[in-house]
Amino acid sequence: MESIIQPLNNNQEAEYRSLPHNIEAEQGLLGALLVNNDVLDRVRDFLEPHHFHDPVHGRIFEAAAKFIDNGNAASPVTLKNYFEHDEGVNQLGGTAYLSKLASNATTIINAKQYGKTIYDLALRREIIKLGENMVVTAHDAEIDDSPSQQIETAEQALYEIAEKGHHSSGFMSFDNSVSGAVEMVTRAYKREGKLSGISTGFIDLDDVLGGLQESDLLILAGRPGMGKTALATNIAFNIARKYARAVADGNVEIQPDGRQIVKDGAVVGFFSLEMSAEQLASRVIAEQTKISSDSIRKGSLTDEEYTRLFNTAKELQSLPLYIDHTGAIPISTLTARARRLKRQYGLGLIVVDYLQLVRASSSGGVENRVHEISIITQGLKALAKELEVPVLALSQLSRQVENRDDKRPQLADLRESGSIEQDADIVMFVYREEYYINKNQPKPGTEEHLKWQADMDQAMGRAELLIGKNRHGPTKTVDMAFEAQFTRFHDLVKDTHLPDGYPDGYIDE
Repeated sequence: MESIIQPLNNNQEAEYRSLPHNIEAEQGLLGALLVNNDVLDRVRDFLEPHHFHDPVHGRIFEAAAKFIDNGNAASPVTLKNYFEHDEGVNQLGGTAYLSKLASNATTIINAKQYGKTIYDLALRREIIKLGENMVVTAHDAEIDDSPSQQIETAEQALYEIAEKGHHSSGFMSFDNSVSGAVEMVTRAYKREGKLSGISTGFIDLDDVLGGLQESDLLILAGRPGMGKTALATNIAFNIARKYARAVADGNVEIQPDGRQIVKDGAVVGFFSLEMSAEQLASRVIAEQTKISSDSIRKGSLTDEEYTRLFNTAKELQSLPLYIDHTGAIPISTLTARARRLKRQYGLGLIVVDYLQLVRASSSGGVENRVHEISIITQGLKALAKELEVPVLALSQLSRQVENRDDKRPQLADLRESGSIEQDADIVMFVYREEYYINKNQPKPGTEEHLKWQADMDQAMGRAELLIGKNRHGPTKTVDMAFEAQFTRFHDLVKDTHLPDGYPDGYIDE
């Protein structure tokens, strides 16, 4: 491959100069590397051969790195034989060019800054190439390649460019690890409720989990009718409602990477694959107005209820709760849209309702369902780590639950359970005894009916949240209260702890 350092005519010069570059910085860094091989340790975490604008420089950097990694010294002398027949090097004067680089070397102190300059210019060239590809794709798109797909592909590529270098894949010193742990504890100490993660709005659940932790994949599972969507919606609303940014001296505090510091709550992205955005919003309105979902759905409201609903809806419009109700969304599209949401609004929680409705890819080429679920759960876990946000994914349970006398779910009841259980940090099950008791009502007036009524009264309005897996703490059961007509969960407390004037069984905020 020839070097780009050669005489140019006017047309070539215009084309060449359209791409940002700094040949002097490349030469200075390579010279420093050939004089002092320790330079490699200062730049190898972010700099790669393809970041060099001149391909000859990229090959020299790659060869020097291989020599050093093999325990040999990389110098103009040791690399001479390696480049004797390199056409690009010969155009620049042969192997004497290596000695010229060494004689014009920058100091080791400036080497990292030179490397950053080369790296930043490479990113700018990638942005330019991305723009050119977008133009070409838009002009020559295939019939089945929709504009929305082109936009998502471009956004994903742009996000990948933006995120390059933000997360080092190398080792982190224990000093940095300890600092991060202390910072997490400090946030928990200062935050109301003493939580290291985001509060779910449920006291007992927060007590077990410590809030929703960054980079965690949480699975919330249950059989149909248990209320898992209602609980996920309640958690999403509680977190969005408490969203508040940290303010100092009247200004929003900013992190070193430019992101705003959040004091409490979070911006929530809710992927509702089963229900429409309007249905999900209706659930939130029913919960907040205490007007039954059935009445809202049918429109059978009194004037007072309609006024209350209208006023509440206006108040809720400012919530940082964003709903995507695309059905059968591919995991790649879900990931791209989550990245976009974080880039635009500072995403703090992702909810997916529900896992089995996500597709592994847009092409649908995966035949094995267990393998497909594995791809999806691994993708969600990777997304949680990449965006540094908790991902709460709902999951269906297999029908084998119905064949047992004790219908409390277990980890083995998860559909395609192997990958889900393995990839998740937290696995929770929603269980309501009331649901099963109500299905088996005996004939009224019989002795069996009296016993059934006693069991029903005891189970009425109560739910259990079984923590089946918890990487951060104990596995236990959290007792909760549930108002089915409002699709609303509450903290369940003992009757002896209820303040005066509260109905039995739950705390109403």
